[in-house]
Amino acid sequence: MDHALSMMSPRLCVTVTAATTAELRTRRDEVADADLVELRLDSVVDPSVAGALAGRRRPVIVTCRPVWEGGRFAGSEEERRALLSEALALGAEYVDLEWRARFDDLITGGGGRRIVLSSHDFDGVPADLPARVQAMRSTGAEVVKIAVKATRLADCITLLQLADRSRGLVLIAMGAHGLATRVLAGRFGSMWTYAGMETGVGQIGPDTLVGQFQFRSISESTQVYGLVGAPVGHSVSPAMHNAAFRAAGLDAVYLPLPAADADDFVTFARAIGLKGASVTTPYKVALMDRVDESDAVARRVGAINTIHVAAGRWLGANTDVRGFLEPLRDRVALSGRRVAILGAGGAARAAAVALASAAADVVVHARNAQQAEGVAMLVDAKVGPWPPSRGSWDLLVNCTPIGMYPRVDVSPVPAEDLTGRIVYDLIYNPAMTRLLGEARRAGCDVIGGLDMLVEQAREQFYWWTGTRPPAGVMRQAATKQLALFSVEAEGPRSSAI
Repeated sequence: MDHALSMMSPRLCVTVTAATTAELRTRRDEVADADLVELRLDSVVDPSVAGALAGRRRPVIVTCRPVWEGGRFAGSEEERRALLSEALALGAEYVDLEWRARFDDLITGGGGRRIVLSSHDFDGVPADLPARVQAMRSTGAEVVKIAVKATRLADCITLLQLADRSRGLVLIAMGAHGLATRVLAGRFGSMWTYAGMETGVGQIGPDTLVGQFQFRSISESTQVYGLVGAPVGHSVSPAMHNAAFRAAGLDAVYLPLPAADADDFVTFARAIGLKGASVTTPYKVALMDRVDESDAVARRVGAINTIHVAAGRWLGANTDVRGFLEPLRDRVALSGRRVAILGAGGAARAAAVALASAAADVVVHARNAQQAEGVAMLVDAKVGPWPPSRGSWDLLVNCTPIGMYPRVDVSPVPAEDLTGRIVYDLIYNPAMTRLLGEARRAGCDVIGGLDMLVEQAREQFYWWTGTRPPAGVMRQAATKQLALFSVEAEGPRSSAI
């Protein structure tokens, strides 16, 4: 087999683990879309190099990671060295050696060919990383792999600065903050990226990488968008926007961006050349101070939910107001209706402005009375008790995260107090929150957050691209993703960071 891979086009390597060598071989052959398969011999109880390599149909990387480098092999270094040496002798396309193992003879024996020399730091980004890469390259290894733990988006920039396509590098930031290094492997100068079920280090499945993020189609010209917030791991926005980009035939990708703070996002976004972003909790207010200009709706709300980078300028907008009103349009005449808003964050501010524009009688309820007062002052509304008293509202709008995944067993309002006409919960994951379920049983009409989410996302997409996404594409993608989350919730919880 020809193991030489193009430096210019990052490949996809799928990691497989198993309890036995026989099962490892079976899982290897089940991989449907990969350029390489990483065979983790440290995961099996009966490591057999010959058994793992037999009958392979695509190139492999043989890895036997020791416990001291984050793996599972607890045997002696002599045993491990023998396995890796056998893998080279039997013609494995690549063999992964830890830099700290100092198996120098295995590197020099073949002039460095077929060697992936790797270094992992599970605590953070080491200060000596450039020097470490230089030292690892000096060994003559064909490929140098660096994997570091990202604790913020800006940690990825250190790897971006190391990018060098003229030399064999694989650069990965582990954890949720490092997803961009996997999806945008080409931007980071990596020969390949890893996908699989090792969620504890931030891997995502190959179906997601190729299907949702369109890894095979990403190039230097691909425009990058994202969702900035904390947390964003169970958002359906990436599924929605990526489906819309694909349906519209646009060369763009949309990533979840779990920023440590507003400045972390700005630093990363400028370095990666971000073209636009959806903004969610808790950065809708903070990022409004970072953009060059905001639209009139955002200025009135005092929060943005969308950023568009045009001609080098950062522009902010708020599509939540229109998105919020659309699901109510054919359900109820808002003029004069008593509306109780729960919460005092960016979503509550948008809801208040939207409802006031429709001449509703708005009362804001929040645990923090001072914050509630701030929202009420936007639209000359009143402040009410927390939670709202029975019989005080016709429409109840939940703008808090109470009841959002994974804390689905709570509700902001006691079931016995749900005596109004309509309950509108801006939470969309789960689709049927405890609040909505109890409201429906109490005879209320209910509206879930997915309706608003899709409407505001359609407005974002139009602002960024100048085109409307095909009808139904975003809702279908969101519904499918929510179903996947439900399956995940029913099974064992992953250890993803």
